[in-house]
Amino acid sequence: GQGVDEPLSALGVRQAEAAGQYLKDLKFTNVFSSDLQRAKQTADIIIQKSRHSHGVEIVCDHRLREKSFGIAEGKPVNEMKNMAKAAGQLCPHFTPPGGETQEQVRSRVRDFVQSLCQQMLSEHLSQSGRQGAPEGQITVPDEEDPRPEGLPADGLLGPLPHALVVSHGAYMRDTMKYFVEELQCALPPHLKMSQVFSACPNTGMCRFVITVRRGEKLLPAAQCVFINRTDHLEALCEEK
Repeated sequence: GQGVDEPLSALGVRQAEAAGQYLKDLKFTNVFSSDLQRAKQTADIIIQKSRHSHGVEIVCDHRLREKSFGIAEGKPVNEMKNMAKAAGQLCPHFTPPGGETQEQVRSRVRDFVQSLCQQMLSEHLSQSGRQGAPEGQITVPDEEDPRPEGLPADGLLGPLPHALVVSHGAYMRDTMKYFVEELQCALPPHLKMSQVFSACPNTGMCRFVITVRRGEKLLPAAQCVFINRTDHLEALCEEK
C-alpha cells in the first residue's frame, strides 16, 4: 500500500532491470511515476536502459500512488482476506478501516488519465498533425499490426506520443475498471474478465492506445493491447 514507502528489494531491482531490457528499443515521449520510492526506482531503471528515451523527465505524481489499505497496510494478504471474510465481503471489494474505497481510487485514476490526455494533446498535437493525423487529434491508425504478438512493440504504429506510466498492482486493477466501465475500453478477444480485473504482478505491463481530440468534451476512446504481460520475467523464473 501507499503507507509502506520502501525502496525496491534485490528481486525488485532485477525485475525492473528485466523490464528495462524488454522495453529498451521503445521510445517514450513522456514518463510518469507514482511518487513512492519503489515506483520511482523502477521508472528510473527502465529509462536508464532505454536507447531512445535518455533525458526524458520522470514526472512523479501522487495520483499514481498505490491504494491505501488503512489498518491493513504492510500486513500479509491473508490477514486482509480474513478481515474481509469477517465483514462478509470478498477481498477485492473490501475496504479496511482507514483505507481508500474503490471510488476514491477511481477518482484519482480518472483525474490522472484526463490530465494525461490533455498534457499529451497539448505537447504533441502539432507533431501529430505533421505526421498526417487529422487536425486536433492524436491517435493510432485503426489497422491490424503486422508484427507477431508477444513483442515489446505490440500495438505501436508510427512515431506517435508514447507515455510510460509506472504505478502499483491494486491501483492498476482499479484503473482497468475505469477503462472498461467508463471509457468502454476495447479488450483483446482472448481475455477473460477475471484476467482483466486481476491485480497486476510486480513489473507486469499493460498497454493502451488512447485517442483524444482537441475541443471535444467527450471521454477519450481507449483500446487495450495487452494486460499484465510478464514475458520479461521468464528469464528470472528460469534462474530459480
